[in-house]
Amino acid sequence: MSSQERTYDVVVLGAGSTGENVADVVVRGGLSAVLVESELVGGECSYWACMPSKTLLRGTEVLAEARAVDGAAQAVTGEQDVAATLARRNSFTHDWDDSSQVSWVEGAGIDLLRGTGRLAGERTVVVTDAAGRETRLTARHAVAVCTGSVGRLPPVEGLSDVRPWGPRDATSAKEAPGRLLVLGGGYVGCEMATAWQALGAQVTLLQRGDRLLPRSEPQAGDAVAASLRDLGVDVRFGVDVTAARRDGDEVVLTTSDGEVRGDEVLVAIGRAARTGDIGLDTVGLEPGEYLPVDDTLQVEGRPWLYGVGDANGRQLLTHMGKYQARQAAAAIVARARGEQADGAPWSATAATADHAATPSVVFTSPQVAAVGRTAAQAAEQGLPHRVLEYPIGSIAGASVFADGYTGTAIAVVDTEREVLLGVTFIGPGVAELLHAATVAVVGEVPIARLWHAVPSYPTISEIWLRLLETWRDGD
Repeated sequence: MSSQERTYDVVVLGAGSTGENVADVVVRGGLSAVLVESELVGGECSYWACMPSKTLLRGTEVLAEARAVDGAAQAVTGEQDVAATLARRNSFTHDWDDSSQVSWVEGAGIDLLRGTGRLAGERTVVVTDAAGRETRLTARHAVAVCTGSVGRLPPVEGLSDVRPWGPRDATSAKEAPGRLLVLGGGYVGCEMATAWQALGAQVTLLQRGDRLLPRSEPQAGDAVAASLRDLGVDVRFGVDVTAARRDGDEVVLTTSDGEVRGDEVLVAIGRAARTGDIGLDTVGLEPGEYLPVDDTLQVEGRPWLYGVGDANGRQLLTHMGKYQARQAAAAIVARARGEQADGAPWSATAATADHAATPSVVFTSPQVAAVGRTAAQAAEQGLPHRVLEYPIGSIAGASVFADGYTGTAIAVVDTEREVLLGVTFIGPGVAELLHAATVAVVGEVPIARLWHAVPSYPTISEIWLRLLETWRDGD
C-alpha cells in the first residue's frame, strides 16, 4: 500500500449534485477544492433518482394529456413503447457512465479523487482507491460532507433475504416485473407504482397508514390513490408487513391483510443518512446519524466541518441540496476571507427555505406540487390561519389544457400578517405553477400585493386570481 498527501482549501466528500455545487461555488470564490467519490460523479439524482424516474414517468404523462383533449385523443392509437421508454431513460443516465460529468468537473477547475473517503480527525480525510492506495487530504478551511442518503429497510423478518428492490433498482430496472409489490405510499412509492403499472407490471401498493403522501394535504393523497386505482394499481391501506420469504421465483409477504405474492418487492418507506462509514467517530460524532448543522450548514462545535444536503436530514430533495450547497459554499468563502458569514449571499441571518418554505413536486398522475406549510402543520404550530380551496378545473386555462380537467388548489394564509404560509396544487401540469407560489411564500408577499401580479389569460395561473377572490369574499 502506497500513500501520498495533498492539501486543498476545501475537501468535499461526495460528488453528487450537492457536492458538485459546493465545489463549484468555492472555486468561483477563489479557493481550491477536491471532490472525493467512490461511485458515479453526478450522484443519485443523475443516475438513480430524479432524472431516470421522471423520464420513466414522462411518456405516461404525455399520453394521458393527449387522451384528455378531443381531437388529439383520436390520434393516440397505440400504447406506450416500453423498450423505447427504457432506452430514453438510459440516454438520460448515459448508460450509467459519468464521463460527461467528469469533464464538467475538470473544466470547472475542480480536482477529482476516486475512492472511499473517511474523516481521520480534524480537517483530514483519508481516501482509499480500488487498488487499496491511500491519499491523505488536508483541508485548510473546510471539509464538506455531501454523502447523501440511502433507502431504509424496515426490520421485517426475512425482508433482506428476498433481495428487495430499493429506489435505485426501481429506476434502473431493465424490464418491468410481472408483479411488483410496493411497500410505502410516499413520493417514491407513488411515482414508481405509477411508472411500472404503465410499463406493464401489475402493481400492489401496501401502505401502513390510512392515506398516501401523508405529509401532504389530505386531498393530494386521496387524488393520487384514486388515480392509481384507475390505472389498475391495487392500493391497500392499514397493512403491516410482518415477514417476507422467497417461494421459488416469487416474493411472498406475510401481512396483516394475509399473504401477498409478487415477482419483486420495492421498499420505499424512507431514507437514512449515508454517514455510517465516513469516520464521524474520529471527530466525536455518531456514525450513521444526520449531521447537526446551523443555517450556514456548519456542524455544531466544529467550525471546519459542514454537512450539506441529505447528510443533514433537513430536506431530502435534490434542489434543496443544491440550495444548501450554495449557502454553505458562500459561508466557507466568506470565512476563508476573514469575513462574517452573515455578509455573504445565502446569509445565516436570512430565513432559510429549508425550514418552512420547501418546494416539492410528486410526478404522479395527477401531479402534486406544494410549498410551505400544510393546513395541519400551521395548526400544529399554533399559527392563526385560514384555508382557501378552489377547483382548478373551473379555470378557463384548465379547460383548454384538458377536457374535464380535475384538480384542486389549496392555500394556507396567515390571518394576522396576511401572507401565504403554504400552497398546494393538485392536477395535471401543475408543477409549472409551483415557482410562483414559492416566490410568494419565501418572499412573504402580502396578499394585497398579489392582486397586482396579474395572471395571463387563458392560463391555469389564473387560479391565483380565484384564490384571492376566495380570500376577499370570506367563508
